[in-house]
Amino acid sequence: MRIKIISGANLNILERRGAAYGNISYEELTNRVRAFAKDINKDIVLDFFVSNFEGEIIEQIQNNDADAVIINAGAFSHYSLAIADALKTLSVPCIEVHLTNIHATGRHTSVTGAACNAVICGFGIDGYRLAIAELNFIK
Repeated sequence: MRIKIISGANLNILERRGAAYGNISYEELTNRVRAFAKDINKDIVLDFFVSNFEGEIIEQIQNNDADAVIINAGAFSHYSLAIADALKTLSVPCIEVHLTNIHATGRHTSVTGAACNAVICGFGIDGYRLAIAELNFIK
């Protein structure tokens, strides 16, 4: 199973965002998520993409050839109808993940999450483990 993991605005500088985001770098996040995936199923292949540019994220979604998508669009989650519209075109499962509880941060609405099969928020990096486990189950 191939899973595309798309990360958006400011996730490339995760280590600067503080304790709420786990005090880890984006590189460390990708390493840990790869380890999670191997623990769940050694045949899972992860393809990571990170960008601060909405159009690049949309193109990644439109050109997706993976079996599933996990997206953390960052702040784009709360207002990007364009990303949401792209997610609606996917013919594969898609789960939105947020490291923090978006409801506790005053960012209550996720327009991109509404276009996904599920939303996981507030579990830190373990949100990715939950998403991968679920995608492995529903494959």
